[in-house]
Amino acid sequence: MTAVITCAVLESEIEHFARQFPHIVSVTKLPQGLHNEPPVLRRELQYAIDQVESSVRPETVVLGYGLCSRGVEGVKTTAARLVVARAHDCVTLLLGSKERYAAYVAEHPGTYWYSPGWNRHHDPPGERRYTTLLRQYTEQYGEDNAQFLMETEQSWFSTYDRATYVDLGVTDSVSDVSFTKECARYLGWKFDRLHGESSLVHDLLAGEWDSERFLVLEPGETIRLTADDRIIEAVPADED
Repeated sequence: MTAVITCAVLESEIEHFARQFPHIVSVTKLPQGLHNEPPVLRRELQYAIDQVESSVRPETVVLGYGLCSRGVEGVKTTAARLVVARAHDCVTLLLGSKERYAAYVAEHPGTYWYSPGWNRHHDPPGERRYTTLLRQYTEQYGEDNAQFLMETEQSWFSTYDRATYVDLGVTDSVSDVSFTKECARYLGWKFDRLHGESSLVHDLLAGEWDSERFLVLEPGETIRLTADDRIIEAVPADED
């Protein structure tokens, strides 16, 4: 039996492929944005692992996460195996490999990623985000302070020049593509669309875990960042 714990950003993709595998007995979704505070992601992820181990008692816990700002470092299981893809973030899972991700970012370093889950669960850069934040800041801090905060927000976007949409074709992409194009137009960025590759998500759930693409940890081992292209490694929890 396998229990899956995933970020809500990947819920559509995970649920689509999980339906193919009867050995998957539960899918737990955690809110998007926890990676913005890695200790919070680590705490919530460990709590979810502990919960599924005590209630479902799976043989394996699979994480629908990448390294995610190092928020998965330090988590561990008590009795089940723990499996995670060798990926910096969820975009790698959508693109199908860490190599494809690295090659694209090397060629286009100013890329901001859009996807079905990202568009649904948070406000990516664009007119909708600007309007929402300006209203919130004005209500909380007054008009003058709101304008200052918005200038700070916009300066953060200056490091980007491209809105790239990627999906696995498991949702209706027409509105998401249109939304991403509009964000790019509003920001004066280039627009690109990449068709994702489903093998990484599929094989993560199917149990096809070669060591090149996946890290399989035994109970009591935890995840640690590496300084090489493996991205992550397993270490005893007391060494973390």
